[in-house]
Amino acid sequence: MASSEGFLTNEQRETLKIASQNVEVLSSSPKSPTSFLSEHHVKAPAGGKAPTAGIAVRHVRRSHSGKFVRVKKEGGGGKGTWGKLLDTDGVPTLDRNDPNYDSGEEPYRLVESTVTDPLDEYKKAVVSIIEEYFSTGDVAVAASDLKELGSSQYHSYFIKRLISIALDRHDKEKEMASVLLSSLYADVISPPQIKDGFFILLESADDLAVDILDAVDILALFLARAVVDDILPPAFCTRAKKALPESSKGVQVIQTAEKSYLSAPHHAELVERRWGGSTHITVEEVKKKIAGLLREYVESGDTSEACRCIRELGVPFFHHEVVKRALVLAMEIQTAEPLIIKLLKEAAEEGLISFSQMVKGFSRLVESLDDLALDIPSAVSLFQSLVLKATDEGWLDASFLKSLDEDGDAQVEDEKVRQYKKEIVAIIHEYFLSDDIPELIRSLEDLGVPQYNPLFLKKLITLAMDRKNHEKEMASVLLSALHIEIFSTDDIVNGFVLLLESAEDTELDILDASNELALFLARAVIDDVLAPLNLDEIGSKLPPNSSGSETVRSAQSLISARHAGERLLRCWGGGTGWAVEDAKDKIAKLLEEYESGGVVNEACQCIRDLGMPFFNHEVVKKALVMAMEKKNDRMLDLLQECFSEGLITINQMTKGFTRIKDGLDDLALDIPNAREKFSFYVEQAQEKGWLLPSFGSPAADGSQKPDPGSAAS
Repeated sequence: MASSEGFLTNEQRETLKIASQNVEVLSSSPKSPTSFLSEHHVKAPAGGKAPTAGIAVRHVRRSHSGKFVRVKKEGGGGKGTWGKLLDTDGVPTLDRNDPNYDSGEEPYRLVESTVTDPLDEYKKAVVSIIEEYFSTGDVAVAASDLKELGSSQYHSYFIKRLISIALDRHDKEKEMASVLLSSLYADVISPPQIKDGFFILLESADDLAVDILDAVDILALFLARAVVDDILPPAFCTRAKKALPESSKGVQVIQTAEKSYLSAPHHAELVERRWGGSTHITVEEVKKKIAGLLREYVESGDTSEACRCIRELGVPFFHHEVVKRALVLAMEIQTAEPLIIKLLKEAAEEGLISFSQMVKGFSRLVESLDDLALDIPSAVSLFQSLVLKATDEGWLDASFLKSLDEDGDAQVEDEKVRQYKKEIVAIIHEYFLSDDIPELIRSLEDLGVPQYNPLFLKKLITLAMDRKNHEKEMASVLLSALHIEIFSTDDIVNGFVLLLESAEDTELDILDASNELALFLARAVIDDVLAPLNLDEIGSKLPPNSSGSETVRSAQSLISARHAGERLLRCWGGGTGWAVEDAKDKIAKLLEEYESGGVVNEACQCIRDLGMPFFNHEVVKKALVMAMEKKNDRMLDLLQECFSEGLITINQMTKGFTRIKDGLDDLALDIPNAREKFSFYVEQAQEKGWLLPSFGSPAADGSQKPDPGSAAS
């Protein structure tokens, strides 16, 4: 064929042949075969104009039809072509079973892994260090733990975290936080980190103020305390103020610190003692000061001044001495007992004296009662009276009374307590035989010792657990009635605490005691005797890994289960539990019938036929709601008749009104003028003597005095 047709010359064929023979060598060299060919810019002979003139050979291929076509880069594909020179049918893979297999030839693969932020890990770790320090007060351990944690570059965040946690605590923790910062300064945390930590804290002041109303003032005091303790230079305030936005809370903190604390006369002493800081005096000096301030308090009766003096002592971990000496003084001067009780109660409620310090003070006095009785013959009985009053008012943990009871301490558990236990056993046995709740309530009221109510609950359930399901059901129903009539929620909580603290001993006599106690707890929640949060409160008063704590967790699991209400109402065989639900329907029907024109006497008889006097507060509640909805005050006539006949007691009446008051927000969604109507009903009830004085007046709850005409409309 003529060369004008574009066929390769002999020289070109020879070049291509050499390339084909050396393909294996070329495949392993840095240059590919195609790049090798591209270095020889082969063109068609000049004898004729080839359609592919000036195009490299690697881009030209002859098809089966004899035509020249331009193919894809690297020589692969193209219509009517044979593909690349080294094309294979599949992608080459490595065979790990091949004797010549080399793991180095495997392609790289990305493996997903969790990336942890060291700062996040540090923040989590320091929280436990801070909480442990607040519990123990051991500065050395806190410093050691922080050193062992490492990550010293993040210590500025420790400062922010420490103060943020202390903000929402009592003065004791705030003082502890300031003391810890002073102790860590320079030794563990460098001065620049102290500055950075406080600046980060000031930057977050806006967020902290959202959750803590007085955050600005507390942060200002922390800042002033740091300046007074010489861990921050006074110039820090000026520099930080320039670096923060003028409208930020951080600037307000600095301004408050400068004006209210750092510029005040004797500001150093004022700031150091604001949270009861240590005065570095000896134990003997502290004891003398405590005795002096208590004597002065008994003479003046100024509780606020006495609390201030206790705080200024700056020894929060020695407050048990205040408790002990106050109790001794109450025994020596019996006319001072009301004042001493008032002081200790207020100090406990303010968080000035912690619960642990209060218990420790009482415990120390128990140990010295023998010696004290030589000077005060009636010391044992006087101390017993103080313990009962303290537990009844809630500023001494009920577990203290239980510990005395379980140990059989004859110094405290006098004849009155032992006699009470004998009498309540007889009352409970009689109730199990008669099922007469009103009679049992009258018997307890005749005893006249409401401070022992937790002991009654413990005895009731302990006796019921050793009986059949019928008695267990009766015990649960009785708890509902007692809670409505004479037992407070604290009585119920403290009673269950006493019961669960002795759970391990109970299990020795009753094999399934743990499960039954869990059912009693869960049933109490379903019956509205306890709120779910009360279970957390009970659990917090028990040792973490005790049988009692496990019982509380079991009760919480029972409550969270599906259809828990229906199941727990029938946990002891069901009868009375179902009767309560059935009673609600019957009450609604009898009130509807009365409202539509019924007779008062018939309605009263229907209420009496229900046979559930402990549940009459439901009658009061539904009657008031219906009066609001129907705009018909006939229901008040029915309540008046029931009260006059003694069918609904003043306790039941007060309970019904209280339930309405607690649910007014929800009720107002359906009845817009519910608050005005309720205020009118309360006034009517108080005039007629239906309510206990403790209920209070509508005005005290912030509701306006309504016009009787508008309420009746």
